[in-house]
Amino acid sequence: MSTAVDAAASRTDAVLLLASAGCALTVLDTNVVGVVLPTIARDLSASFADIEWVVSAYVLCFASLLLPAGTLADRIGRRRLYLIGLVLFALASVACGLAAQAGALYLARAGQGAAAAFMLAPALSLIGHAHQDPARRARAWAIWGAIMGLTMVLAPLIGGAIATWLGWRWAFHINLPLCLLLAALSGCYVPESRDPVRRRIDVAGVVLFAGSMLSWTWALIRGPVEGWTSTAVLPWLASGVVLGAAFIGVERRRVQPMLDLRLFRIPALVGAVIAMFAYAAAVQVMASLLPLLLQNVRGDSVLQAGLHMLPFALAMLLLPFLGRRLGAHWHSGKILALGLGVAVLGNLGIALSLWQHSGPGLLLAMAVLGSGGGLLNGETQKAIMSVIPPDRAGMASGISTTARFSGILIGFATLGAVLSSHVRAAADAALTAAGSPVSPALLERVVVGELSTASDALGVLARAAYAQGAGYAFIAAALMALLAMLATAWLMRVPPR
Repeated sequence: MSTAVDAAASRTDAVLLLASAGCALTVLDTNVVGVVLPTIARDLSASFADIEWVVSAYVLCFASLLLPAGTLADRIGRRRLYLIGLVLFALASVACGLAAQAGALYLARAGQGAAAAFMLAPALSLIGHAHQDPARRARAWAIWGAIMGLTMVLAPLIGGAIATWLGWRWAFHINLPLCLLLAALSGCYVPESRDPVRRRIDVAGVVLFAGSMLSWTWALIRGPVEGWTSTAVLPWLASGVVLGAAFIGVERRRVQPMLDLRLFRIPALVGAVIAMFAYAAAVQVMASLLPLLLQNVRGDSVLQAGLHMLPFALAMLLLPFLGRRLGAHWHSGKILALGLGVAVLGNLGIALSLWQHSGPGLLLAMAVLGSGGGLLNGETQKAIMSVIPPDRAGMASGISTTARFSGILIGFATLGAVLSSHVRAAADAALTAAGSPVSPALLERVVVGELSTASDALGVLARAAYAQGAGYAFIAAALMALLAMLATAWLMRVPPR
């Protein structure tokens, strides 16, 4: 009897570690790419909008396909789809590394995002299905959160080292051997599982959701460049609203919807989804912008930026353990509200440090922001998965990860727009006051941080303008986290039964 129990525990541990490794691979890729973005911009002569699309093309396909990927995993088998995702992710990563132009990189990143959806959704579903006992589930998600945190610690260092010694293309090529190794081990040690009820793929839902997200993303990225009331932006905003409303209408009439809207009658689920969205937008997005900030304001090299990300990353690693201890006394709603509150303080601290030109203050505020993220990372996942029945594990993981990556997508586009517009305005004012000629091309160079050929005086003005404008993006992130904290505390004030 004891041997059988030990064998079962070993199998579930293998599922946890191998599925978590797949999740970590997507986190590693996202964070490594964040560190090398300035290098990519210089090498491909990319604008700030181009930089946004390197991130947004990936996240758009990722977020759009997560829900159908969860349903597909429940239908054809979670391990099978996980293995397919790993192989496709490896191929798309190679294509990213071979891209010679920004446009080719967008397309390859879109393919990489689609593959990541087919990898991450079944991975989370495998973990949720293998750990149905509440105590083991809490342990599993704490370990998962710690693995994600460790990955965030290593990612900036790996990204900085790769960009310094191998070049940015190897930030993508490194995924090939990792994916193949993970696929081989998962094929041997991860058992297959699927939903006994075979659900149909909601094609209309997928198309409408993806179209709505694309419209919003396009509008938010082009808004600072074209003007928010221009004919190049307003139709996209309207399209996002119309397609989003159509998606809700279609899903309400479906017998087997991609997103079961009836689940959102559960207040605890709504609160957890809001917390996940805000965590992604106000913490994860800012983690992607911080390497740009360190290089463009402090003048860090890529490797130095990776090292200076350690206060944030170490806090992300350590705080899930505190969250697990708090979970023995507090329900998820309190922990999520606390994490969002800490994220508010971290974002405010970064903004103030930028405006006061305080290097130590910036690193301390980054640690505070990482602490909020560490409390939220595993707890948001656990809160969502725990209120949805185990036989809907695929949809639960789809809801969770769609909320996360929708938050990253909308947050990156929105906060990137705030950063871009305010940096442009601050740079224009500073350069005009200094009597320096101002052109759109020069302002774009300031926003991207490409000032290698600028004079020392111009470089100082540009860095000050970047710090001034970037501070407003962190203020916006703090406001977003504050509103989410209030909503989460209210919706999750009663512990779920």
